[in-house]
Amino acid sequence: MTTEELLTAPHVELDRYLGLWFEIARKPMRHEDVDARDITAEYSLNEDGSVRVLNSCINADGKLEQSEGTAKAVDETNAKLEVSFLPQGLQWIPFTKGDYWIIKVDGDYQTALVGDPQRKYLWLLHRQGNMRRDDAMEWLEIARARGYDLSDIIWPSQSGAVYPAQDAR
Repeated sequence: MTTEELLTAPHVELDRYLGLWFEIARKPMRHEDVDARDITAEYSLNEDGSVRVLNSCINADGKLEQSEGTAKAVDETNAKLEVSFLPQGLQWIPFTKGDYWIIKVDGDYQTALVGDPQRKYLWLLHRQGNMRRDDAMEWLEIARARGYDLSDIIWPSQSGAVYPAQDAR
């Protein structure tokens, strides 16, 4: 693993980043079933300027799972965010936020590569439920060039389905 600082997008226009994204590929996470499918992330602006995060998927048992969190930019680039999925009243607790760094986003805000500075987590997101594998591999090569190990990458099944928000907490 590299110790060099992870380069991020030079600037992210949050208003263009908001909306629905489909997960095309990811590194394993303990919070998400390896067999989860139809994984989406939807971002919207809260009144206080923070970003509401709603993650949805169909788990290995075929049931809808949703989790709601809050993300805040930590610098003026808007490329480095901290996100918490704790209930609002507990988000003040130290060490409960995760890094969500936008490594790259294309000019049309149709594809994004997101990770963390330790290079443990990685997501390839796209505005549509499918993406040509060759195009996806080009994006993942950017992550590899920035120090990510891609040997354990997961390609979740995507039908393009979008599920309505439920009580996510």
